[in-house]
Amino acid sequence: MADSQTPPSPGDADEFDAPADDLAERLANVDEEFADQRASTLRAGLDDYELDDGDLDLLELSDDYPDGVFYLPALPVLAIVGRPNVGKSALVNRILGRREAVVEDVPGVTRDRVAYKAEWNGRRFTLVDTGGWEPDASGINAAVAAQAEVAIDLADVVLFVVDSNVGATATDEHVVKLLRKANRPVFLAANKVDDTRQEPQASALWSLGLGEPYPVSALHGRGVADLLDIIMQKMPEVSNVAKQEVGGPRRVAILGRPNVGKSSLLNKAAGEERVVVNELAGTTRDPVDEQIELGGKVWTFVDTAGIRKRVHLSQGADFYASLRTSAALEKAEVAVVVLDVTEPISTQDLRIIDLVLESGRALVLAFNKWDLLDDDRRRYLEREIEQDLAHVTWAPRVNISARTGRHLEKLVPALELALESWDTRIPTGKFNAFLAELTAAHPHPVRGGKQPRVLFGTQAASRPPTFVLFTTGFLDPGYRRYVQRRLREIYGFEGSPIVVNMRVREKRKRT
Repeated sequence: MADSQTPPSPGDADEFDAPADDLAERLANVDEEFADQRASTLRAGLDDYELDDGDLDLLELSDDYPDGVFYLPALPVLAIVGRPNVGKSALVNRILGRREAVVEDVPGVTRDRVAYKAEWNGRRFTLVDTGGWEPDASGINAAVAAQAEVAIDLADVVLFVVDSNVGATATDEHVVKLLRKANRPVFLAANKVDDTRQEPQASALWSLGLGEPYPVSALHGRGVADLLDIIMQKMPEVSNVAKQEVGGPRRVAILGRPNVGKSSLLNKAAGEERVVVNELAGTTRDPVDEQIELGGKVWTFVDTAGIRKRVHLSQGADFYASLRTSAALEKAEVAVVVLDVTEPISTQDLRIIDLVLESGRALVLAFNKWDLLDDDRRRYLEREIEQDLAHVTWAPRVNISARTGRHLEKLVPALELALESWDTRIPTGKFNAFLAELTAAHPHPVRGGKQPRVLFGTQAASRPPTFVLFTTGFLDPGYRRYVQRRLREIYGFEGSPIVVNMRVREKRKRT
C-alpha cells in the first residue's frame, strides 16, 4: 500500500494541475440512487481481481462515531502536596502504576497542578499532582505555590508527603498550617523509607500534629498499597468539591514552541489562572487537561510542554515532557498550533506542524500576540505564511491575543470547522462518481507503455478522512496530489489532513 500526505513543495509545477471547471456542479446533479448502483457495479467488478483478506475487510468497513456530551458522577479527588523534591511525582507514578508524571532528581520539576484518572481496588478517583509549596516564594515559585493551595481547596482528601530522611522542616510546618485551615482529611506519608531500618525516622514526624505518619517508598513501592487502603476508607464515593465529569467533549491539544503563549491561551479560555504562566520559557512540563465551556460548548483543552529543538531533548525533564506532549497529541482530536507573530516562523514551528500532520489530527493555526504586531512585521509575516506554510493553506487561521483575550471567540468556529472536516465521510456512490468525472477529464498519463486505471474507490475511515483507491497500477505522487486538491475543492476538508492510499491489484488468472 502506498499513501499520500506530503504536499508538493511551494512553487512546484505539476503536470496534473488543471483549471477550475464545473465538476462541483456536475456532481451536485448526479442522481444518488444511480451513483450507488454504479458503485455497486464497480465493487462487483473487483471480484475479477486478486483481493486479500485486508481488502475484503476494508470493503466491508463502516465507522460510527457517537459525539454526544454526557455527564458522570464527579470522581473524588486526592491531592498530593508537599515541599519541593520530596517525591510527590514519584508517588503519583507509583499509584498510577506507570510513568506518567515527569520525575527528575532536582527540585521544582512539577509546576502546574496536574490531574490523572486513577483506580485502586475498583475505586476510581482523580489524583492531583502539585508543584512544591514554599513560603515567601517569589516569581514562578509563587505561582507554583498558589496552584498547590488551589489543589488543596479542590480536594476531598489530601496526602501530605514529607522526606523522612530530612525530617520535619520549617516549610513542612507552614504546609501543616495551610492544611488545618482547609479542613480536609489529611494523611501524612513519610517518603523514602526504603527498608525497616529507616522506619524510626518516620516516627519523628508525629511532631507535625497530623496523626500517624505512614512510612512509604515511592521508589520501591513499599507501604504504598497499605496507605491507599486506609485512604480509600475516608474517600467519599462522589466528590464534594469537584464538578460533574463531562464525557464526550472534543479534545483540543495546544501546541507550540516554548513561551509562545500556550498557557496564557488556556487560562484566558478557562477564565481563571489554571496553569502557571511565566516569562521563563518551558514553564509547563506535564500536559494539563481542563474542561472549558467556550462558545456554548464544553471542550477538553490540553496545555502541553513547549517542544524544543532536538539538541535540547537529550536528557532530563524536558525530554520526558516532550514525550508526554506527543502522547497528548495522540489522544487529542484537533491541535491548535500557537505561533508568535512577533518572531519569524522558525524551523521549530514547522516541525511542530509536521508533527500534527503525521499524527493525522485536525489543525488550527493560532497567530498569537497580534496586539503587538506593527505594520513592518505584518508585511514580513504575510510573506512567511505564503512561503513557509504553503503546505497547510487548508488550515483555518485565527489572529488572537492570549494575554488580552482579543478575538478568542474566533477560535471556536475554527475548531468546529476543522473537526467537521475531520469527521466528514463521503458516501461510496458519490466518491466513485467524483473519481469517474476526475479520471474522464484528466486520465493518468501512460507510464512504461501502461496506463494505470482506478477501478474503485472508498473512504476507509474518517478522523482523518482516509481514501483507498483500487488501481491496476501505481499512481504517480503528482496524480494523487491532484486527487487530494480536487477533493478539497469539492468537499472542503478545511482544517483536516487528507490521506489517499492505493492498492494495486492484478486480475485473477483464468483457470
